[in-house]
Amino acid sequence: MMEFLWIGFAFVFGFLVSRLRLPPLVGYLLAGIVLSFTGHNGGTLLKEIAHLGVIFLLFTVGLSIRIRSMFRVDILGIAILHMAVTVAIITPIAMIFGNSLQSALVIGILLGFSSTVLTAKTLERRNELGALYGRAAIGILIVQDLIAIAVIAWSEGAAPSVFTPLLLLLPFLRPLLIRLLSLVQEDELWMMYGLALAAGGAWLFSELGLSGELGALIAGMLLASDERSDQIAKKLWGVREAFLVAFFLDVGLNGFPPFDGLMFASVLTLLLPLKFLLFYGLMILFRYRARTSFLTSLSLTTYSEFALIAGAIAASTGVISPETLSVFGVIVILSFIINTPLSTIEEKIWRGLQPVLGRLEREGRHTEHETLSLGSAQFLIIGMGNAGKAAYDRLKLEQKPVVGMDIDPDRIERNIREGRKVLYGDIQDRDLWENVDLSKIRSIMIAMGNDVVKVNATKTLRETGFDGVIYALTMKESEAERLREAGASSVSIPIREAGERLAELSVSETKDL
Repeated sequence: MMEFLWIGFAFVFGFLVSRLRLPPLVGYLLAGIVLSFTGHNGGTLLKEIAHLGVIFLLFTVGLSIRIRSMFRVDILGIAILHMAVTVAIITPIAMIFGNSLQSALVIGILLGFSSTVLTAKTLERRNELGALYGRAAIGILIVQDLIAIAVIAWSEGAAPSVFTPLLLLLPFLRPLLIRLLSLVQEDELWMMYGLALAAGGAWLFSELGLSGELGALIAGMLLASDERSDQIAKKLWGVREAFLVAFFLDVGLNGFPPFDGLMFASVLTLLLPLKFLLFYGLMILFRYRARTSFLTSLSLTTYSEFALIAGAIAASTGVISPETLSVFGVIVILSFIINTPLSTIEEKIWRGLQPVLGRLEREGRHTEHETLSLGSAQFLIIGMGNAGKAAYDRLKLEQKPVVGMDIDPDRIERNIREGRKVLYGDIQDRDLWENVDLSKIRSIMIAMGNDVVKVNATKTLRETGFDGVIYALTMKESEAERLREAGASSVSIPIREAGERLAELSVSETKDL
């Protein structure tokens, strides 16, 4: 019966906070805290489900790890230096609140993490997972996730088996796993394959005296970089999220921290602006542009759900106290409440702060901030998916000087291999349009999927002085009106046009009947 109570409370609180545009996990934590006031505890079942949720989460993290993009000097430098400075600041504060040096160091490390969930949702909303700032943020988060795994493995403190060195042979299993994956066709089997691999990796590492969580991460990494890994992650998303509800409920059931814990949580919450400034300063140090540094830093200015995951394991082994875990729950909730509304108006905030933060930009630029030149092109296509490629090929067939632009490096590479000239560009970046020469461009076609991005890009183009033709593609009547108000010359609605064409064909075919 208790299981129904947990699920009901989780749904109600998750629904309520989602109406406030906060992540549902905030509601799950609050539901656990409320249940703790009634004297309920999670028990063995909830903890087992919570553990599986962490296993599946870390497996999907492993699927996303691209070693090539992570082990870059700038990403490693920013992540490690930020962690080091954070530990140096928080460790003495934690000791002031009665923690031992060992506990304080672990607390400092755990609070150096930023939220993978919230950052990913922000980037998806803006359709900018492939943007430079998005890739930088994800790279930093992956380094942090690996540090979290190291903390988990150390906290569990199990003695390795004499057979542990055999795990070094695991990479040789990758071809076999990929081959087996290629034989799987049904959707439900894709999901079961991922679940089995995650659970199997966790079991194997546990049997050999290592962290099961580390085993799940390594199992995911064995499939990383394969084109089907993203599809497996999508299949597992619902299962993972459902099981993680139990984890956040279990953390919430630790209850509300005592007065000293609340004071500690208050101090840590007040340190959030320092977290932002530290990220910003480090990105400027590595020669990122001011706007890129601002957007990355703002997206990372949270405390992380990984602090709860690694903290729960550290608390279970006595490395930190259960009261500290309840402090983590409070500050994660507060950081999400603060960051979520700010991330929806980041462009407005940037325009207000640009005169101050822009002065800190260093001479010389990061290698990916190359000056953009459109050459002799007269037609610019933004968004090189199926629609963008079709438009490009038609213009090329008519021998028109055309160039494409996209934010996704992988998509850019594919188009270049197919013979198209495509450049990298973040179309919401005002600096881009203020510095690129558009004098030869007669027409800009926006063929992207994200509604907000298209409207913002159209406004920015008009505000920065482009007076040529802007065509936009959309699937919604309501969005078409917003695009026209933003300055689009013409808006194409393929669904409506297809319907009208079907009607014309139907009429012409029935005339002779």
